[in-house]
Amino acid sequence: MKIAVASGKGGTGKTTVATSLAYVASQNQSTVTFLDCDVENPNGHIFLKPDLEQRQPAGHSRPSVDQARCTLCGSCAATCQFSAIVCVGNTVLVYPELCHGCGGCWWACPEEAITEVPHEIGAVELGHAGPIRFAGGLLNVGAAKSPPVIKAVKAAAPETGLVIIDAPPGTSCPVVESIRDADFVILVTEPTPFGLNDLKLAVDMVRVLERPFGAVINRADLGDDAVRRYCQQEGIQILAEIPDDRQIAEAYSRGGTISEVLPAYGPLFLELLDRVLGEAAPAAETAAQRPQQPR
Repeated sequence: MKIAVASGKGGTGKTTVATSLAYVASQNQSTVTFLDCDVENPNGHIFLKPDLEQRQPAGHSRPSVDQARCTLCGSCAATCQFSAIVCVGNTVLVYPELCHGCGGCWWACPEEAITEVPHEIGAVELGHAGPIRFAGGLLNVGAAKSPPVIKAVKAAAPETGLVIIDAPPGTSCPVVESIRDADFVILVTEPTPFGLNDLKLAVDMVRVLERPFGAVINRADLGDDAVRRYCQQEGIQILAEIPDDRQIAEAYSRGGTISEVLPAYGPLFLELLDRVLGEAAPAAETAAQRPQQPR
């Protein structure tokens, strides 16, 4: 079962919730895996403190053109939606920074003049934080597209057990890649005008993806009731409310997992986990029965 923790904006406490859920789950589950898919700014390792055992390159394939076999027919350029490969004069130019690694160009080439070559854009680190399996991605500086690294992180998850996915903030392609096959999505928000605005964007995203979801309100005793009213109007379940507690802020600033450092909050995250698992179980069963389609 895959539980994704996301947010419409950064700084809402998404990683706080994700790491605390992973910790309480590890006390009750035989297999728990934490995936840090925020590959542009990974910080799950700060709180879980895993012993990293492996580091694997991550990336995607890009085209390499054999100019001697190429007839300059232009089929490759016509196929590419991103202008990553173009015919200019008597040569074919490839722009790796635009390539999405879809493979369309080498399938379209009638002369078989295009082959795949690996293009490394990041890495995946694997290890354990006590009983928690850990996988985190890191995008190379200057690399423009993080979804291939996120895919590599998700590929490291085992087929069984509970998987907690710490998604990137926002609603762009990296977030979509992180949560698109999740059995349930937790949207972490805060009771501020910015929090409400970005929660609405995140809700629109998960609804388009047809993922079951609920909300967690962090620093819930600040601000006003606008977020609660919005959730009530939209029929969104508020799964938990985390107070604005100085102890939580202090533990976070020291890199501590809240449910471990502050045992008083353990029952809150355990109840949140139980509620999410109860909501996610029907979706997970349906997904398991659905025929797998190639992507």
